Amino acid sequence: MDANWFYPYPELLPGKLLKRYKRFLADIVLETGEIITAHCPNTGPMTGVCHPGNRVMVSRSTNPKRKLGYTWELIEVPSQRDPSQFVWTGVNTALPNLVMKSALEHHLFPALGTYTHIQSEVPYGAERKSRIDFLLTGTPDDRPIYLEVKNTTWARGSQAIFPDTVTTRGQKHLRELTNLLPQARSVMVYFINRGDCDEFSPGDEADPVYGKLLRKAIKTGVDILPCRFQIDPEQINYLGLAHVVLTQT
Repeated sequence: MDANWFYPYPELLPGKLLKRYKRFLADIVLETGEIITAHCPNTGPMTGVCHPGNRVMVSRSTNPKRKLGYTWELIEVPSQRDPSQFVWTGVNTALPNLVMKSALEHHLFPALGTYTHIQSEVPYGAERKSRIDFLLTGTPDDRPIYLEVKNTTWARGSQAIFPDTVTTRGQKHLRELTNLLPQARSVMVYFINRGDCDEFSPGDEADPVYGKLLRKAIKTGVDILPCRFQIDPEQINYLGLAHVVLTQT
């Protein structure tokens, strides 16, 4: 495990969110006063983290073929620990897999044990068009490790919550991971994309089916790793695992 590991952001530009619309678009006023339309990589409802008027950070692409030159990366939201304080929350849902790839290469998670090879986007399972985010091989017992990553930004109190909407795709992933046991290890990583939560719970309110499937998966032997990350405009740091809370309120 590399205690000095971090994932760097590219240079980000500050601004304020004006509005998000059509799922993929966000109007943002930069500090220079320029109003831009940025790509919003998060297609979900962004429960609790989409607040017009809040500070945001965007990256700028040098790809001339891109229709939109900016990508919305971060938004500043009230801390769940202290509403008088603010924390940065990751918006770009494509980034967690890049961060996890780097973290896996640095063997950041002792719970995974040792492995020698990492593959991405590997077809697997019995259901149609399933691909696992990461396949880890070269383990001491020769069992492959199938690892799925879920971006998690919804929070209530000290708890990070997933999902924030009905996710049939997420339900499928839980079924697939459960069906791999015991011939393989199955791991669900919840990438907690904000630094103010030290617990994790399933989002029963948003998707009760997912909550039931998650509890069943845990009982069957699927490993749950709710990974906490500190998000700053310069870099992402790993904070450790959150405590899993499965009791329903």
